[in-house]
Amino acid sequence: MNLSHFPFPFWAAVLMAAGTGLWFWKQRNNATGIPALAVIGTVGIWYFGDALYNDYSEFLLKFSANDLSSAWWQVFLFLGAFAFFVPGVHRAMNRRLRQQTSEVLRFAASRKIENPLYQKAMDRFLSALLCAWIPLMGLALLRVDFDFVGLFLPWMGHRAEPWGRDRIGGGFDAILSLSHYVQVLMTAAFGVVAAVSRNPRTRTLALLICSIAMPYFLLDRTRNTMLSAVLPGLLAFTFLGFRARAIVRIAILAVAFIAVDGWLSFVIKTRGEGKTVATAFASEPTETEEKEKEKEKEDDDDKKNKSKHRGLNMFEELAWINQFIESGHYIPNGGRRYFAELVNPIPRSLWPGKPLIGIDYARARGFGGGKASSAGVVASVSTGMIGQGITNFGRFFGPIAAALIMAGWVGLLARQDLLAGGEPARLFLYGIGLVLTFNLGRDITLLVLYPYLFGSLLLWVWKRNSRKPSTGNSKHLRQERGQERSD
Repeated sequence: MNLSHFPFPFWAAVLMAAGTGLWFWKQRNNATGIPALAVIGTVGIWYFGDALYNDYSEFLLKFSANDLSSAWWQVFLFLGAFAFFVPGVHRAMNRRLRQQTSEVLRFAASRKIENPLYQKAMDRFLSALLCAWIPLMGLALLRVDFDFVGLFLPWMGHRAEPWGRDRIGGGFDAILSLSHYVQVLMTAAFGVVAAVSRNPRTRTLALLICSIAMPYFLLDRTRNTMLSAVLPGLLAFTFLGFRARAIVRIAILAVAFIAVDGWLSFVIKTRGEGKTVATAFASEPTETEEKEKEKEKEDDDDKKNKSKHRGLNMFEELAWINQFIESGHYIPNGGRRYFAELVNPIPRSLWPGKPLIGIDYARARGFGGGKASSAGVVASVSTGMIGQGITNFGRFFGPIAAALIMAGWVGLLARQDLLAGGEPARLFLYGIGLVLTFNLGRDITLLVLYPYLFGSLLLWVWKRNSRKPSTGNSKHLRQERGQERSD
């Protein structure tokens, strides 16, 4: 990697990221600090990480210097606008709560997870999860003709698809999508319970469920759901469930990052070979595959490229968008894509003409030609958090629009933090929201946020139908929080 290849706007964007990151770090006791850092970290991974992890010299061959410089200035603009919007959006969304400090940080620092009252709440949380998960899995088994191995043991050779649907939904497909996202949500929740529970029975049961629920997502082809299902439990274990010094926790996260990178490399490789991950994981290599591996070993450069999963390519996509707009090959759609994202929850059976998401850009990118049932493209293309704004509102206002939306997401997570007070359900939703922030780096879309939104809806319904919210353990928890503030 030759740093001299990077233009001045790259270094300006790096300084902006460092400056905004330091500012939000100093604001970490404010409920916006941690989620804002998650957004900046997401930009760092998907954009700076793309340029550093992949070969930037290839970008110099594909794109003009003007397109690359424009892309870096757009990253710079996004970060600056984001830092500007967050305080104002937080005041507007959380006016009555904004004087409070972060409940999540208070909870983690005080080790309240050890409190018997919180542990009893965790036991009840697991019971509620089981009451929802068992019927859902019963329905899943019914849809796959009781293929228990394919649903719970996909590493044995094949993976069942209980919620399979066409690219363009219809009929009851909305219910199938809902079931899939609820399954993601509950699988992640079991991981959190296993990570922080101190009750041996609760922890053992949660681990058992994780052992049969998580392989379904780990052996999927979709990286978004893999991370959504697994990372909340890992983060809960690192920061809440594991007693260790900060350096040890950092080491755990570093090892986890290496493992995730290796796994994503394997996933991308098997997808490129036209296999399912479950099949590739279980099958023995053929003679042809062995010869191909030997050939790869003879070519050091090729081997180096194969070691990278090349999924962190949002800066490259941003350069493509700039090139297409500059040449007139693509014209920003005036917010139509954001509108399509917003109305996505409406079932297509109720709105047959519901707009499709990102099809115009996929065609501009060269992926047109698919069947009508597949939306007329052979593949969809993620434009990236910043690039998506540009496809909607152009090269200047696009990054600002994306920054405003992400400031709203930070305000939403901040509200969840300020209302948490140690409640397991809210702590879990906050944690999964932080994880999903990383997935928003590929696109700001409800398709990523559905687990969080459905979880919030379930929590709202449960709170609304709770007859005695101020009795029992809930009352004691609030008294404890009040005592902490008075101290």
